[in-house]
Amino acid sequence: MTETITDAGTAQLVFAAVLGIAAVVLLIAWAKWHPFLALITGAGVLGIAAGAAPADTVESFTKGLGTTAGGVGVLIALGSMVGALLAESGGADGIVNRIVNGVSGAALPWAMAGVAALIGLPLFFEVGVVLLVPIVLLVARRTDVGLLRLGIPALAGLSVLHGLVPPHPGPLVAIESLQADLGLTLMLGLICAIPTVIVAGPIFGNFIAKRVPLPVPALLATASAGSSSSSAGSASGDRPPTGPVGGQDFVDRDDIADPVGPGKTVDEQLGPRRNPGFWAAVLTVLLPVALMLARGAAELLLPEGDRVRDVLEVVGEPVVALLAGVFVAMWALGHRAGFDRRETNAVLGGALPPIAGILLIVAAGGGFKQVLVDAGVGNVIADAARDADFNALLLGFLVAVGIRVATGSATVATITAAGIVAPLATTLDRPQVSLLALAIGAGSLFFSHVNDAGFWMVKEYFGMTVGQTIKTWSVMETIISVVGFACVMLLSLIV
Repeated sequence: MTETITDAGTAQLVFAAVLGIAAVVLLIAWAKWHPFLALITGAGVLGIAAGAAPADTVESFTKGLGTTAGGVGVLIALGSMVGALLAESGGADGIVNRIVNGVSGAALPWAMAGVAALIGLPLFFEVGVVLLVPIVLLVARRTDVGLLRLGIPALAGLSVLHGLVPPHPGPLVAIESLQADLGLTLMLGLICAIPTVIVAGPIFGNFIAKRVPLPVPALLATASAGSSSSSAGSASGDRPPTGPVGGQDFVDRDDIADPVGPGKTVDEQLGPRRNPGFWAAVLTVLLPVALMLARGAAELLLPEGDRVRDVLEVVGEPVVALLAGVFVAMWALGHRAGFDRRETNAVLGGALPPIAGILLIVAAGGGFKQVLVDAGVGNVIADAARDADFNALLLGFLVAVGIRVATGSATVATITAAGIVAPLATTLDRPQVSLLALAIGAGSLFFSHVNDAGFWMVKEYFGMTVGQTIKTWSVMETIISVVGFACVMLLSLIV
């Protein structure tokens, strides 16, 4: 049991938790506060309602904030640098064009899902959307495959990676909160991602394209609409948009800005770039993932003290793996694309300011989670779940679903759910803790609707009505959530 900062009874702690979470939800969804402020305020409300001393609440919040920022912040920053070099060097365009141009007809949706998943490993959701959607529109114009048959697989590939696979912020936050093994979580997340992308991408895309016929929107009109939406969606995770989206202001998606910059036309986004080469881009994308997977495999297969295992444990440490990815990207992408040292440095430096918002949200969420834990709320929930024989994976999923639907924020849903079920993680073995992190990640993607700026971004890019966006994007996100969780439950029976 965690040493608590209050002597409150079970009923008071449950009331405090409900009140604190409700404060965060209302401040984000109704008052339109920035989630950073909402999480700080919600932590204060939780501490006061639980009867904790103000100084203890502040200390608990500060401890959680620092721990989360130190554990997750560096990884997000390094991942953002790799993604920025991939985008700015033309490496992402090279991957897309090489794969898409190599297939045709019925294979195109599958290729689009595959390339979206590949470039989605280091790129945040909105960066991937800005890079991929113009390609989708151009391919849809050149072929008779259909807009949604191409677009849904691309969006599914990006979204699945965003919710289930580190080093994206949501999975990293859950791993940090639950003290899960990153390499093992990455391995299991990739296993779940494959069938989830297939079902929510090409299969659902083929189904919904017959029921929601869409003309291909004009490229320049899409760029204009997209840049408006992107400016809203470009803020770091959940930052309120700088301008109205779809006529209203909504909470932003949990991602970073497009490094290309808002306001550029599709022609400018797809303009001439010095492509560093297909295999150089693929190597850069896969290197950090391969190193982290190698570490996880070594810990599972090799005995302690083995020299190979010792080496792989170091190079597969997330910070080391992502730092290696940055170093390789500087040469394989920046240098090979013709960037001089100043240009490469400018791209790397430019990747950091846009993620300030998400770092603050993630850190404040860690503080909120720590107050939940230190107040004893997690212990109460854990005891109740054990007494009722309630499955920890299902509990984490359902809590994340509820907060996601209420706030539109995958990050807030992930942080809060992880804080609530964290004590249960201490009763689970290593694979089950990793699966718990994935269950929370799956729940955080459930039914994106009008309080998520990602909803409006997709709507404007594809020229859809609100109803059409719900039938396509919102249903696709729900399929991702449900199929991802079903895969987690199946894996729980095996590992």
